[in-house]
Amino acid sequence: MLVIRLQRVGRKNDPHFRVVIMDKRSAAKAGKAIEFLGSYDSRQKAINLKEDRIKYWLSVGAKPSDTVHNLLISKNIIQGVKIDVSAKSKKIEAPAEVAAEKTEEKVEEKSE
Repeated sequence: MLVIRLQRVGRKNDPHFRVVIMDKRSAAKAGKAIEFLGSYDSRQKAINLKEDRIKYWLSVGAKPSDTVHNLLISKNIIQGVKIDVSAKSKKIEAPAEVAAEKTEEKVEEKSE
């Protein structure tokens, strides 16, 4: 399956990305891109996209990654709702509850 994704090309502490079309199974960094569709500078917030080529690849069946999907919506290339791409934190049990359960188990063991 083809996917439209970001490929990092910037140097250390200066991220710059290419918007590329590539096979989903290949690595974003080392994989061969089929076509370059634009660029995205995250520091300057500069987005340059080849709108006609992106629409072509979407019509052929390529799927955009979540971040690229949000970029395409912000540039009005596609319509839809933005996808939340922030990392979701795992809920951690309260330490007091865990400690209370352990003390109850110890009390039961001693009473036996």
